[in-house]
Amino acid sequence: MTENQNIDNIHQFHEDLKKRLHQCIIGYDDLMDLLTIAFLSDGALLMEGVPGTAKTTLCKFFAQNIGGKFGRLQGAVDILPMDVIGVQKYHQDKNTFTFTEGPIFANLFLVDEINRMTPKAQGALLEALAERQVTLDNQTKHLPSPFLVIATQNPYEMEGTFNLIESQKDRFTLSYRIEHLNVEDEVSVLKKGRTSGLDLGTYQQQKPLVEDPAAILAMQETVRSIYASDDILSYIGDLVEATRRHPDIKLGVSTRGSLALLRSAMANAAIHGRDYVIPDDVKYLVPFVFAHRIILKRESSLNKISVDSIIKQILETVPVK
Repeated sequence: MTENQNIDNIHQFHEDLKKRLHQCIIGYDDLMDLLTIAFLSDGALLMEGVPGTAKTTLCKFFAQNIGGKFGRLQGAVDILPMDVIGVQKYHQDKNTFTFTEGPIFANLFLVDEINRMTPKAQGALLEALAERQVTLDNQTKHLPSPFLVIATQNPYEMEGTFNLIESQKDRFTLSYRIEHLNVEDEVSVLKKGRTSGLDLGTYQQQKPLVEDPAAILAMQETVRSIYASDDILSYIGDLVEATRRHPDIKLGVSTRGSLALLRSAMANAAIHGRDYVIPDDVKYLVPFVFAHRIILKRESSLNKISVDSIIKQILETVPVK
């Protein structure tokens, strides 16, 4: 199969996937794109939104359509690291230990309401997000491949939540803030709900679009071959540097963040049927890559300066190469 055919297959896969997702999800086109981009770039996605905005339903239906194994963990204050990773069980009669895998051993692992977990439990994800492996009792366990972590969180001002630590947030390739639907989409949801059209079970009899995880690995390999010119790399570098020297920013985007922007832009090019990155790929993804990585200075926050406004300013002032 030629490289162009591989790109065409990725583009068609994405279009078919969005059609499937729209069967029971109204709106959220950008989020559907970001889910595919995160998966094809071997990344991770952090979603923030108030309860009842279809975050979990979308993730479940996405997992169903890409095949492979699905794991899910509901965040709570009493979750322990072993609830994420798994546990070694001792068998007294045989004087041996066996390892029981936790839900993270999946092709798609959904952590629902991650910021209801304590920082210690959140930290159990660090190694998995960075190295695609976990360590328990000095033993390293490799996670399945492909592997995608999707975490949802409630806004920080809600009761019973714990802020994600900075090193944890930086390991998420992309972030997305889910807003309430507009009136038109809200009415469409009500119409579907009136006829039980929002029941996920209605669609679970459909065959996955991709039944073999190896097909996803092949798509990821194709994405890694997408061409990004030196001018694109310089443009990304300038955008990242602008966050580091901005007077209102305490902590700018890391090198991990610049790599996340590049890889996400390559995946975005592929889902749109191109084998090369253009500046618009980068511009589109900057808010989703930068927003959760930027930390404002205290005085900037007190002056009601927002991360979103700074990102917009950077995109307007940094010239395209």
